[in-house]
Amino acid sequence: MPRIAYNGDEWFCEDGEKLRDALLARGHSPHNGAAQYLNCRGLGSCGTCAVEIQPNAHRPLTSMERWRLQFPPHHLESGLRLACQFKVLQSIHVVKHQGFWGEKIKPK
Repeated sequence: MPRIAYNGDEWFCEDGEKLRDALLARGHSPHNGAAQYLNCRGLGSCGTCAVEIQPNAHRPLTSMERWRLQFPPHHLESGLRLACQFKVLQSIHVVKHQGFWGEKIKPK
């Protein structure tokens, strides 16, 4: 069973579980601010659940992720994934960045 670390909390989830579902089941949200109420409910069309996955998941983007992350405020080169489309297959650390869409990545 993969382990998820997010916002100082850690737990195990089912292999292949969608990250959005795993976060919500533990009382966490993949959304910032008003995006908790104004989102597509897991369809992948809004992009508000964009998160950084560490270590970087080198799996290909889903077709919905590729479609949504290719236009503003997102861009494909950011490395972000949509929590509603990402299946957890290994232990990960999830980082939610600032901004309505979670797109404001601070330089390292």
